[in-house]
Amino acid sequence: MAVEDAHFTRTIQRELGRRYVDASLVDVRVMHGICYVRGTMRCLRSHPNVDLTKESETIRKMIRQKGFIREVIWEVDLRN
Repeated sequence: MAVEDAHFTRTIQRELGRRYVDASLVDVRVMHGICYVRGTMRCLRSHPNVDLTKESETIRKMIRQKGFIREVIWEVDLRN
């Protein structure tokens, strides 16, 4: 993984950590401008009423707005 890709991966992971979802089972990788997001996303225990579908849309939009991302591959299973 290139140094830039590692930096961009950490940037996306930090942004994901700021959302009200449990993304501990989500793997994020950026390779050559393509962001791969895979795994399982759940509601946080402290925020059980979060709409995961809406949050996932917001997260995808946030990732796409990054200047270094050309494409987002989203393979995330949403579980309450």
